Amino acid sequence: MSSSAYSGPKPHKAALDNNHGNPMTKTRSLLATSTAALALLVTPAYAQDTFDDEIIVTATKRQTTLQDTPVAVTVTTADVIEKAQILDIKDLQSVVPTFRVSQLQNSANSTLIIRGFGNGGNNIGIEPSVGLFIDGVYRSRAAAQIADLPNLQRIEVLSGPQSTLFGKNASAGVVSVITAEPDFEGNGYVEGGLGNYGLGYVKGYASTGLSENVAFSLGGGYQYRDGYFDPAPGTAGGKFNDLNRFNIRGQLLWTPTDDLSVRIIADRSTIDENCCGTTTVVAGPTVGIIQALGGTVPGLTDTFSYQTTANRATNNEITDEGLSLQIDKDFDWLGGVTMTSITAQRANNAFYESDNDFTSLELLEDVFQGVDISTFTQEFRLASTGGGPLSWLVGGFYFNESIDQNSGLDYGNQLRGYIDALASGGQSLVLGPAASPLAGIEASLGFAPGTFFNDNVQINETFTQDNESFSLFANVDYELTDRFTVTLGGSYVNDNKQVTASTVNNDVFSNLSLTGADGTQVISTGLFLNGNAAAGIPSFQQALGIAFTPANFQAAASGAFGPAAQGYVNLVLAGSAASAADPNGPLAGLLPLQFQPQFLAFGNAVEPGITDDDQFTYTVKGAFEVSDNLNIYASTSTGWKSSSWNLTRDSRPFINSGPALFEAGLLPTNYNVRTGRNFGTRFAGPEESTVYEIGLKARFGWGAFNMALFDQTIEGFQSTIFQGTGFVLANAGEQSTQGIEFDSTFTPVDGLTLGFAGILQDPTYDDYRGAPVVQGSVEDQAFGLPNDGIGDLSGEQPAGINEVSLSFSGQYEFSLSEKIDAFIRADYQYEDEIQVVDNIPGVTRDTSNVNAALGFSLDSGLDIRFWGRNIFNHETLTSAFPGVVQAGTISSYPNQPRTYGVSLRKNF
Repeated sequence: MSSSAYSGPKPHKAALDNNHGNPMTKTRSLLATSTAALALLVTPAYAQDTFDDEIIVTATKRQTTLQDTPVAVTVTTADVIEKAQILDIKDLQSVVPTFRVSQLQNSANSTLIIRGFGNGGNNIGIEPSVGLFIDGVYRSRAAAQIADLPNLQRIEVLSGPQSTLFGKNASAGVVSVITAEPDFEGNGYVEGGLGNYGLGYVKGYASTGLSENVAFSLGGGYQYRDGYFDPAPGTAGGKFNDLNRFNIRGQLLWTPTDDLSVRIIADRSTIDENCCGTTTVVAGPTVGIIQALGGTVPGLTDTFSYQTTANRATNNEITDEGLSLQIDKDFDWLGGVTMTSITAQRANNAFYESDNDFTSLELLEDVFQGVDISTFTQEFRLASTGGGPLSWLVGGFYFNESIDQNSGLDYGNQLRGYIDALASGGQSLVLGPAASPLAGIEASLGFAPGTFFNDNVQINETFTQDNESFSLFANVDYELTDRFTVTLGGSYVNDNKQVTASTVNNDVFSNLSLTGADGTQVISTGLFLNGNAAAGIPSFQQALGIAFTPANFQAAASGAFGPAAQGYVNLVLAGSAASAADPNGPLAGLLPLQFQPQFLAFGNAVEPGITDDDQFTYTVKGAFEVSDNLNIYASTSTGWKSSSWNLTRDSRPFINSGPALFEAGLLPTNYNVRTGRNFGTRFAGPEESTVYEIGLKARFGWGAFNMALFDQTIEGFQSTIFQGTGFVLANAGEQSTQGIEFDSTFTPVDGLTLGFAGILQDPTYDDYRGAPVVQGSVEDQAFGLPNDGIGDLSGEQPAGINEVSLSFSGQYEFSLSEKIDAFIRADYQYEDEIQVVDNIPGVTRDTSNVNAALGFSLDSGLDIRFWGRNIFNHETLTSAFPGVVQAGTISSYPNQPRTYGVSLRKNF
């Protein structure tokens, strides 16, 4: 039976050889199950002496040869994975130009990106646009990463929308990981390695037949490395960006008859790491205040110093485990049908806590997040296996997931002094408590001293999400002639989500109505205490003959001291409000310090917390076999992803719900329907993608050449951007990219394989009004209210998407003696310089990485490899974000520096 995730009838070698020589049969094999974009092989498989060997892929959920599969699929074989020392999915991007992985503030937040499109990090409610499948089982979140799976067979990266055959969230592409089935004959290996930064790992795999029709395999490994970020002097955060990972995986294969196969897989992996270190690329005005308070900020003198200033280590604990059952059965119906059923139950538990202000001050004592995800998936499909001009595949996919999240943050014991310094323009640093704006506001409003921003403040959040989805799909291929085949495919998806959210928030300051009565009272209190001689306004004591206290003020305002006293109070109140320069109120300048407003819980009477989406996607394709060595084809495909909810404390009601919420009496104090203050988004609507492609695949004795032209558009891309105190979730209007993917592979002499691959594209925001932008920028003035940080990026190049991404590779295999074979390998990855994120102009990244390896294989089964990654220590940034509660400061994540090591492997 099949050794891939999507098994159908396994093609015999003789059948593949016949396909190679029979144009009609080859065309049918090429197009029988094509359902996605135009094919392009971007990374060659290097374990070949000639190009007569065929690589089998399952990108169309059938087994076809790679060269004969008209789907935009990039294959990285087990040989490349081993020799290039690819230890996890982040390393894969060094050999796949269309693919990128972005890791953010913790080990669970990895975002998969294909052709520049991808999302899902930083918010557990945002499902990824790039679907991740391991042996046919959908992994719904980036925390369920592939880690270091034992006995990988290959990894297929499918570019462009893949929603027709993949039932959940494949609007930008798919990463499909395939591991080897248990081997009845028996094989295995043990491997260990050492490297710089204290790297050490050990892994092993063993497979054997237990009986004539039962085989079993067991593999696992442990990987450890010290962090490459050191703590700055005087800080206690320890080494950041370490590795501490364990995995184990067992498989049982039962083949009771020639036409029935049952495959059971159980796995568990754990991560316990200190991640992730940051640096400073722009030092804002708040840095001086932090330093005046005795604090330090990372990377001020050297962006790539790889030093942290955290007060404590970050806790990243992830456990991912699951059980799957795959059944393949051949029937004689309708000339031959294969049934495939894949059932899986998975659980993912992740806990994260960190000193997330990234300074040595105790601004935020702790930011924490605990997430429990339980997922059940069921896929069922039938595929024709008979001959004739017509081929078909039908199936369905069911998905059920529950998410429980508890998250929040604790204020630190130095936050109050820091906020006082911000609010007083630094005067509190010079004059001490006498110049404390917070103390003055507390006194004016009758709060006890020390109420605001003390270290007893905590925001504790609870979120739940229940998601149920199903899809029905079909694909039909028909040979119009011996060389021309038309493919039609379609899928209907229905997705329902029910979400609840609530918080406990004792931040008193953030709940004040500073633009209303509270603000007016604070300002006027100063007049009541001191008066204003220039304006002829006496103090409260002078006017009424009694001391000013909050109680006496309230009594006078209510008329308890007579109409004259009440008139005086009203006159002062009216005068102070009228004299305010800002139309939002006299204390509008303090509004940015209310960064944790009260949360409006939902579902509620106005916001039920439910989305119910459905969509039909399709693919249409035509393919023509010019010769046995050359195919050309054209296709159009659509993709879709359902609504994603903002499961963070920054989830805010939509402004169009404001009037109803106000009428129902649900709005917290400082929500303003008129100005839109504290309103935002609860969820982002569905993504819809469309791609048009034309291209060719050519394969000859000396190598291969593949090229595809594409025009890809995503409407409603679900964008989430950090703005310094919270995340903005929004649909990014329409963005598109047009370009060319290409690959060429040559074998100029025996044993030498050269590869050159890349993607050239022109990404654009066709329409993105309402985008998070730099407050006060030109884009900010173009849309919405002035200086509200919401602007118009229409016509701009989206940040984070390279126009040029190239990969060069070379591998030479040779023999040193009859008992020793050797190889030397190098690859180079280049990406042009681009802006990192949309709301931070001027902060860029580029890529210029060289990786290399040298290995020796003895006939005793012993392999020795020496390897290095980023061997010239290229320095760049992977992402950036506004400083946490540090306006004007820009923080960033630097790339991994040079790593190297040696590995020893024994095969048996």
